[in-house]
Amino acid sequence: MRILYGVVGEGMGHATRSRVLLEELSKEHEVHIVVSGRAKDYLAKRFQNVHGIWGFTIAYEGNSVKKWQTVLQNVTGAVKGWPQNIRQYFELVEEFKPDVVVSDFESFSYLFARNHRLPVISVDNMQLINRCKHDPAMLAGFEDDFETTRALVKSKLPGAFHYLVTTFFYPPLRKERTTLLPSILRPEIIDAKSEQGEHLLVYQTSTTNAALPEILKQSGLPCRIYGMRRDITEDLHDGNLVYRPFSEKGFIDDLRTARAVIAGGGYTLMSEAVYLRKPVLSLPVQGQFEQVLNALYLEKLGYGMYAPELTLERLRDFLQRVPRCQEALHGYVQDGNKLMIEALREQIARAAEYKGRWWEEFEQAEATKG
Repeated sequence: MRILYGVVGEGMGHATRSRVLLEELSKEHEVHIVVSGRAKDYLAKRFQNVHGIWGFTIAYEGNSVKKWQTVLQNVTGAVKGWPQNIRQYFELVEEFKPDVVVSDFESFSYLFARNHRLPVISVDNMQLINRCKHDPAMLAGFEDDFETTRALVKSKLPGAFHYLVTTFFYPPLRKERTTLLPSILRPEIIDAKSEQGEHLLVYQTSTTNAALPEILKQSGLPCRIYGMRRDITEDLHDGNLVYRPFSEKGFIDDLRTARAVIAGGGYTLMSEAVYLRKPVLSLPVQGQFEQVLNALYLEKLGYGMYAPELTLERLRDFLQRVPRCQEALHGYVQDGNKLMIEALREQIARAAEYKGRWWEEFEQAEATKG
């Protein structure tokens, strides 16, 4: 079977989890990949038939999203980017005729599918925002952000044949054609043996919180810090703090042996920490409600704590909670990627049977609702 697989390039989480599924699909099918941003280089090293396209980007300043800068840089990028995407489109039309499209929150592959009347299988964590019910009490104070984000997510891949949604929390469904499944994990995480250490693993790319190092020093615990000193090529020691250059192997080793994790609200690292049963103090990027929602559910389950910013009081509160979080995490169970791979294979087989009929049936159903 021929599969077109789209991967959004904003952030590397989409690429690392897509790599897992692409490795499985490539064993059985002919797969072409469309991807933007840094994710292209990551996937091109591992797979053939990787097509680079222009994609949406987000502008940051410190630990918050700059909304107007994001709009401006994407308008500018679209002037050059869309012609490139159209060129890629015609190349695919001539050279590759897919039977099914899989999209990890990526629009080009979705539009390709819609224009060619092909079924789309959505694989991501974002659709949970729109396709599940969320407790109003938990969203109190975030109602406007939630509705804005839900509208954006809803508009991203409407009418997909099926939505496979990765998650470590399971709110009730409110939409059909939706399956909640455990997080997609890199083989390196599945193979990692979780051990109890004393250090805190800190992953922060923001440099605006000048008080962060001093707060961490006052914890009295060894802290292994990634992301804050991207200029270093070897460990830099500062009292109980160790700034480390990024190394996938070193990072995973520090994660599996950590006492706890301090990081943003990104889904990938959070889900890996949950799998390895490491409590997380989550500091979401301001302006990204998806990260806030991840953190709120993390806290609701007792797996960690949400904090809009790091203070010494919040850090001390979190460290006191760590034993209770470890106990809660002890009940988390996941059999690697088995359920996700089985579900994806099943939906691909079902979608291939529909092929040209799917959009007609969907549009008829929508017209009936209207």
